[in-house]
Amino acid sequence: MPYLTPDSDIVSIIDAAPTPATVLSPDRTRAALVRYESHPPVAQLARRYLSLGGMRLDPVIAGRQRIRRLTGISLLSLADGSERQLELPPDASVSVPAWAPDGRRFAFTCDELDGIGVWVADAESGTARQLPGLRVRDVLGGDPTSAGSTIRWSRDSRSLLVLGAPAGPVALPVALAEPQVEETAGKHSQMATFQDLLRTVADEDAFEALATTVPLRVDPESGVAVTLGPAGLYRFLGESPDGQHVLVGKLQRPFSFRVPWVYFARRVEVWSAAGVPEYLVTELPVSDEVPRQGVPTGPRMVSWLESRPATLVWTEALDGGDPHAPAEHRDQMFRLAAPFTGAPEPVARLEHRCLGWLDLREPDLLLVAEHDRDRRWLTTWLRDLSDSGAGRVLFDHSADDSYHDPGSPLMTTHQDGSRTVLQDGSQIYLRGDGATPDGDRPFLDRFDLADSATTRLFHSTADAYEHVLGFVADGRTEVVISHETPAAPPNLFAAALDGGRRRQLTSWPDPHPQLTRMQRQLLTYDRGDGVQLTGMLYLPPGYDPARDGRLPLVIWAYPLDYGDAGTAGQVRGSTQRFTRLNAPEPVWFVLRGYAVLANATMPVIGDPETMNDSYVEQISAAASAHITALTELGIADPDRVAVGGHSYGAFMTANLLAHTDLFAAGIARSGAYNRSLTPFGFQTERRSFWEATGVYDRVSPFRYANQIAAPLLLIHGAADANSGTFPLQSERLFQAVQGNGGTARLVVLPHESHGYAGRESVLHVLAEQFAWLDRWLGTGAAS
Repeated sequence: MPYLTPDSDIVSIIDAAPTPATVLSPDRTRAALVRYESHPPVAQLARRYLSLGGMRLDPVIAGRQRIRRLTGISLLSLADGSERQLELPPDASVSVPAWAPDGRRFAFTCDELDGIGVWVADAESGTARQLPGLRVRDVLGGDPTSAGSTIRWSRDSRSLLVLGAPAGPVALPVALAEPQVEETAGKHSQMATFQDLLRTVADEDAFEALATTVPLRVDPESGVAVTLGPAGLYRFLGESPDGQHVLVGKLQRPFSFRVPWVYFARRVEVWSAAGVPEYLVTELPVSDEVPRQGVPTGPRMVSWLESRPATLVWTEALDGGDPHAPAEHRDQMFRLAAPFTGAPEPVARLEHRCLGWLDLREPDLLLVAEHDRDRRWLTTWLRDLSDSGAGRVLFDHSADDSYHDPGSPLMTTHQDGSRTVLQDGSQIYLRGDGATPDGDRPFLDRFDLADSATTRLFHSTADAYEHVLGFVADGRTEVVISHETPAAPPNLFAAALDGGRRRQLTSWPDPHPQLTRMQRQLLTYDRGDGVQLTGMLYLPPGYDPARDGRLPLVIWAYPLDYGDAGTAGQVRGSTQRFTRLNAPEPVWFVLRGYAVLANATMPVIGDPETMNDSYVEQISAAASAHITALTELGIADPDRVAVGGHSYGAFMTANLLAHTDLFAAGIARSGAYNRSLTPFGFQTERRSFWEATGVYDRVSPFRYANQIAAPLLLIHGAADANSGTFPLQSERLFQAVQGNGGTARLVVLPHESHGYAGRESVLHVLAEQFAWLDRWLGTGAAS
């Protein structure tokens, strides 16, 4: 059938320009504003791509598939709010800019008809120019919307380290039909059900051809490039703080048909600044036997210590990477200084799994985060690598506890190119969401590393939603904030921390002023067993229960796991945010006279090892409580309630229709419904299918399709790349409902992946959803 289109009021909102992304300069005197296209035409998604190594690659430009288009960049002065738009080619598709450490220039990529070019912009003049003859490839360099590891500035801002495209066209092998053969013997490869993997020898050759780059050092003025090393499968180039060495990561054969490219055989080396190999940090085999929820063995997170001229730091698992193995310490950190001739020095043993670290300005000091999997606990240490990793706990809290989240440190890039936590003596700055029982109120705190004293510098007002992007320039008296209210869209302001004058920096318009009068309310109530539930209720403009009566209700949710009832019941979200209607959201139904309970909490609580034993019972109790609460408020008609969700929310939806009679209809998008097809875990489930067969069976709505009586709309992207949510999942559930005499509709969207991007696709989805609920919950459907 042809694509459907909803009414013009919906189309105009979909087509409204989104709020630009903001990238502050290192000196915090300017911001690059990146504009983008929310929904490109489906024709862009339909461009030929190759599924290789867990990625989708465009063979024409030798880069990753583009499913979003960044359309332009402008420069905003934080001093006076003036803005300059860069002149770029018509219909440009660019990346997020990469600022030079001195803040005077930034680099970005721009797609061309047959490759990816590199541009450099001057911040003072607001002009940009292409570096002639330079092409890059972003296959292994990160997100195609970000310059990522494809382009990095040198520490002194004088040159670019680039993953350049080899000269000449890509020589792709001829893909002949051939038998696909795999063999296993003795391997325990209990990993996720990855998509887009290599399947044939020709795939391996094509992957290598498209991912091969040449490491270059490029003069950003002239574009002259110096080759640092031979062509290879480079992942990143990172200059040491003193500029005398380069950390090099690259892949090598053998590849794998079982896991994506990040687990292929790989090595990390140190080269001189001129490209002479100096030291092999590690050479790792294919990591296709990583334990469930574990990590690969060998060095990981190898990086430069930012506070030293040329010292490497990394961590290694002491437990074989297996979280189930008993171990006094799970990880060991190491360091090694130039000239890299001695043995790596063990510097800190971590009781739990290392999540990463942030460098402080003082030599050898790090903020190290570790995660206790058994307790679902996060601990942040201040560690001194010069003192055998001696440390002191700064923060220690449940990973589920939003109320006690201390926030994340502000970072800064110094003039010498080092990137560290922003510090003033022993004081750092923490930025957080500020979850409270009354909703989120973002904050900025000053935290003293010496005595853990905390001073609140900024707190979002109760009648708005404001979050800090960073300080203005070198001072500590003014911050850049994003300010929004239910009636005012997000805009940037420079705000004095003493509560004084605010300067408005941008004036982005309301994309849909017709929604200003939409009513919104944060609701809280009990699940029936002491667990607090929450949801954000949206009502049509001007709705009055006494005058207008009860409304059909849409409940939209995504279940989350928690270790205890207290954290499960915490309030997350804010009534003070501007309602920007994005395609995946359920609030659209308000425009058609429905009440919508968005972000309705469906907590699954218990021991992390066994909480899914009661998954169905817990989500059923939550769904019943949500309906009861809205019914008692006089808002919802309990006979006209629909439930919906995306991905794990779709899984929830199908389960609720299979195991309860609470709903008149359901919408399930891009879900997984047969858990035997995800046999080595799903979401946070830690057991395999063979260890908990009864649980996998119980939570698989496919198994109970004969009990799905309410009409179910199934929507899926035909090219879903998400692990486990194959299109087959929706196809087989539809066939099961069909075969048992139920009512269902299956919509498969051409060229779409797990989230839907194409303009025609998202408009079709909205039209389908409106029609489905109007059919089963509309005025004529009232019982």
